Amino acid sequence: MITVNLDVLLAERKMTSKTLAQRIGITPANLSILKTGKARGIRFETLSKICHELDCQPGDILEYRENESNAL
Repeated sequence: MITVNLDVLLAERKMTSKTLAQRIGITPANLSILKTGKARGIRFETLSKICHELDCQPGDILEYRENESNAL
């Protein structure tokens, strides 16, 4: 399962979702879909813009976690 840690990064940088959405050129609604993990995909261009604005790496935003029902 892929977990999106965007809320954590925004809190650490003291930035609102609305501000980030404006800076990277997407709607707050689309950013919300990404933050909640409901997005089916993300463009590398968008991911690059997020990383630039938050001064982070893609792995800081997206994290793989073993699905608890599949764990041994």
